[in-house]
Amino acid sequence: MKGLPEERAIQLAQYMIEKGATVRSTAKAFRISKSTVHKDVSERLQKLNPALYAEVKRVLEQNKAERHMRGGLATRRKYQELAARERRG
Repeated sequence: MKGLPEERAIQLAQYMIEKGATVRSTAKAFRISKSTVHKDVSERLQKLNPALYAEVKRVLEQNKAERHMRGGLATRRKYQELAARERRG
């Protein structure tokens, strides 16, 4: 995604708010780094559009609160797949 960082920050924030997306999934969707997404929505956006920043901050906080659950589910899936492979031989 090329263009002005300010425009990109607003697009990223709108995407995250609409989808409830994580920084990682947003970075993947826009084919940019997680660092860029985080910098745009946390630093640039705060100066550009404080109201939009407040909305995206709520999404970021929600994702942070749920992070441990997603991690636990990923670990569970990993070990279930390993066990299934062992059963198959």
